[in-house]
Amino acid sequence: MKGVGPQRAEILAKEFDIHTYGDLLHYFPFRMVDRSRVSTIEKFDPNEPYLVFRGRISDMHTLTNGRSSRLEATFCDGTGSMSLVWFQGIKWVKETIKPGQVYNVMGKPAIYGFGLQIAHPDIEPANPNGEETAHAFLPVYRTTEKAKNKGFTTKTMARITENLMKAMPASLPETLPQHIIAKYRLMGRTQALRNMHYPPSMEVWQQAIFREKFEELFYHQLDYQYSRTARRNHSVGRIFGVVGEKFNTFYNHNLPFPLTGAQKRVIKEIRSDMRTGRQMNRLLQGDVGSGKTLVALMTILIALDNECQACLMAPTEILATQHFANFNKMLADMDITVELLVGSLKPSQKKKIKQRLADGEIDILIGTHALIEKDVVFDRLGYVVIDEQHRFGVEQRAKLWAKSAIPPHILVMTATPIPRTLAMTLYADLECSVIDELPPGRQPIQTSHGTDSQRALLFDFMRKQIAQGRQVYVVYPLINESETLDLKDLMDGYESISRAFPMPQYQLSIVHGQMSAEAKAYEMDRFKRGETHIMVSTTVIEVGVDVPNATVMVIENAERFGLSQLHQLRGRVGRGGGQSYCILMTNDELSHNSQQRIHTMCSTTDGFAIAEADLKLRGPGDLQGLQQSGMLDMQLADLVDDEPLVCATRDEVHDLLEADPDLQLPENAPLRRHIAKQNEHPHWDKIS
Repeated sequence: MKGVGPQRAEILAKEFDIHTYGDLLHYFPFRMVDRSRVSTIEKFDPNEPYLVFRGRISDMHTLTNGRSSRLEATFCDGTGSMSLVWFQGIKWVKETIKPGQVYNVMGKPAIYGFGLQIAHPDIEPANPNGEETAHAFLPVYRTTEKAKNKGFTTKTMARITENLMKAMPASLPETLPQHIIAKYRLMGRTQALRNMHYPPSMEVWQQAIFREKFEELFYHQLDYQYSRTARRNHSVGRIFGVVGEKFNTFYNHNLPFPLTGAQKRVIKEIRSDMRTGRQMNRLLQGDVGSGKTLVALMTILIALDNECQACLMAPTEILATQHFANFNKMLADMDITVELLVGSLKPSQKKKIKQRLADGEIDILIGTHALIEKDVVFDRLGYVVIDEQHRFGVEQRAKLWAKSAIPPHILVMTATPIPRTLAMTLYADLECSVIDELPPGRQPIQTSHGTDSQRALLFDFMRKQIAQGRQVYVVYPLINESETLDLKDLMDGYESISRAFPMPQYQLSIVHGQMSAEAKAYEMDRFKRGETHIMVSTTVIEVGVDVPNATVMVIENAERFGLSQLHQLRGRVGRGGGQSYCILMTNDELSHNSQQRIHTMCSTTDGFAIAEADLKLRGPGDLQGLQQSGMLDMQLADLVDDEPLVCATRDEVHDLLEADPDLQLPENAPLRRHIAKQNEHPHWDKIS
């Protein structure tokens, strides 16, 4: 393409992942600058994110401080002056900018010292009389520091995309069915792609954005829902036609407490899936303490009644060990064999368990990543439960499929409530169940905010709770001191708590990730038995610790935790019948974002409300490590702001696949081509 030589081609590939005309066409600008709207320095609007000024540049000089240099210039427009500054690409600016000429200077002015300044402004020559011969709207593209250092700016990208428009065919193949384009009054594909880069007006640009957002969300839904429909219609699963002796014995004699309406509903949904002859792939959401484990166990018993084995995979040894203990307790006096397979077992113990598993002597195997090792062979695996599913990589989960000739039914569970739009988008290929009730008798946890200056009051409150026979968690974000973050470290905290709660009157436990599994288990066991009053810990206790007698959760440096993690930690208390408390300790000075998180935690215990707030504060990219997984690499759509569009595209895809599940109708040919192209490469994110 004109304007792209070997050096620029390398920059486009390495910095922007742009290799083809198509890649460049879909590298959209994030802002449009209306060059006809020229601001004046004297009367500029400080609330505008990006402004255009027209004037002359003078007095360019380089300032050096040690190894670093910066280029400064004065810019005047007749109403006032401001400084322009460059820290990178100084040589290129000196060679390009000619003092005395009239330029359009674009950027966001900031107050610096006693005047205004724009750092690294966008600059283009302007006609002195104000008439523009180029496009009225200037696209502004995201760029990188490395690209800028090599003289590749947003202006460079704009010049290249302008050449792309000239090389582009008059018409491109349409990618959406015509009836959908008509229903939503969408701009045609060719028109939309041109107007994404060089629109004649802001209104037209917004129409093009709507079209591209719609297509982005539509195809995301199509990928996932087509996968689900294909699996539902074509995948073979074991038929669990019997609800037999094991399930009924447990329900009638071993049930630890009456099931909530939500638990009963979810068990029916799972039971319904299991008897269809199609493989189940279901996500179970439930707040901390809502009784997901009991649902998992009861549905495991259905698998056992149908002469199959089941396994439960947990992310940590602590959680796996707790599930093992709970299962054995709840299945007391029943003829069911439960075993635990974790990395810390002796080789001889592992070998014995694996042999018994292969021989069919073990009914339920509970474990960690050890379950997916190649030499773990089941005799007849029919049901897999994955707890805290977001902590496992998709390839790890997929390895469980290889354990059975007929794919086992899959139930993935999470205690991290997922916002509705995120669930509709990320888990569009899964059936979803929600436990939205807590067991009767549970009291809401009282959450309050404390600062360092109130520590004496905190210690007094802890002493009163301990005097009443209760136990306390104190959680720190780090193990050792950090030079970069001003955080209280766990070891320093342990020493200060030891001074405030001296032996022998008080006993303390300590748990962190660098301890051996045996040492952690020993300390946890002491706390569970009530031998220690205070557990000082890092977030290793976020999941998997169930101590009904613990009623106080103190979270140090709470401003350093995300909402989801704070909610998980709070859920470690309130598991008995008594009133429980969560105290969020922070510095006296908090950012606005931190204040919002703390306020949210103190005002609600509803996990789904917290998840929605988390989505709005952080965006979907940061939630649950989704950025790493690549599942939500959306360029334009925003799951918070575009929720109505998420719902609309989901419903359109659902109705389309109900009418034409294999996309054989002529009007769905563009969609069929898309699916065929997608199937050329394996998609791990569609497994489990």
